Amino acid sequence: MSNDQGLYQDNFIEALRRGLAGVLHRWELSVQTGLNLLCISENATFRADDPKTGQSLVIRVHRPGYHSRAEIESELQWLAALGDAGILPTAQPVATTDGEHLVAFEDAGDSRDCVAFSLLPGVEPEESGDLDGWFRHLGEITAKLHAHARSWTPPAGFTRKVWNFETTLGETAYWGDWRNALGLDPDGHALLEQCSEQLRLQLERIGQGPDCFGLIHADLRLANLLVHGDRLSVIDFDDCGFGWYLYDFAAAVSFIETSPNLAALQQAWVDGYRRVSELDDAEVDQLSTFVMLRRMLLTAWIASHHETPTARELGAEYTQGTLDLARSWLRRRA
Repeated sequence: MSNDQGLYQDNFIEALRRGLAGVLHRWELSVQTGLNLLCISENATFRADDPKTGQSLVIRVHRPGYHSRAEIESELQWLAALGDAGILPTAQPVATTDGEHLVAFEDAGDSRDCVAFSLLPGVEPEESGDLDGWFRHLGEITAKLHAHARSWTPPAGFTRKVWNFETTLGETAYWGDWRNALGLDPDGHALLEQCSEQLRLQLERIGQGPDCFGLIHADLRLANLLVHGDRLSVIDFDDCGFGWYLYDFAAAVSFIETSPNLAALQQAWVDGYRRVSELDDAEVDQLSTFVMLRRMLLTAWIASHHETPTARELGAEYTQGTLDLARSWLRRRA
């Protein structure tokens, strides 16, 4: 398969569906189980519905080469710790009949890892709804997550990716080079080079001390939130790792960074966070830096994952929004 086509072409998705169907019995799902593709992002996620038993699961098939098995197992260890502590409502991993959480199947000579999760009720919050109210709630949840991360001692062998400047925009960027952004012209390239350098300097000033840098969810965007009645649940810890705590706000406003409601969402999130933990004005001032960092990271992601529905929908227009945001951010920092 050509890299220009992207990984998630129809034939690859169907191969994953067939491979997954072959291991459903590990969770006592019958051969009658239907597999519906929920989303394609970093991974392919399916919903499994068994009409015979009435059981439904969400099964994530991991992108090949992104996470090691040790990293996936570490994610599940944090999820288990959060569940034991009652920190927040989230989908918990579902073990197979032999007590395993990580299942693999063979596809064209390669091994594909997958994990099943409980199905939570709810829908993604709507931008046109009471998003301010949900962001206030999300601020509280995020503060609880950070407090748990600061106090929790991970088990031996725990390993997750580190989200720092080098792995987001630098030489070892996980999601590709922002310089490959769709529709980026020479003037835009020069602007983002300037922005990248200023981000590097700002992040060096902030540092990576234990007060500001630790285990985070790293992808609290709207697609990973579920609203059910008055309850807000958080799902998909696939990108959790070690990063700046304030980055979790930036991830929460992914793809809506240029919304005219951004300031109100930030204030709601800050208000909610402060109900649980301290957050001083200097830290609040840093939030725009992390929003800019995340925006450039997502601009690179869209280029390197251009076959995904999100990237196809946003395309080169998202790059133009990134340039507008960069100009504004640089003016404010000046």
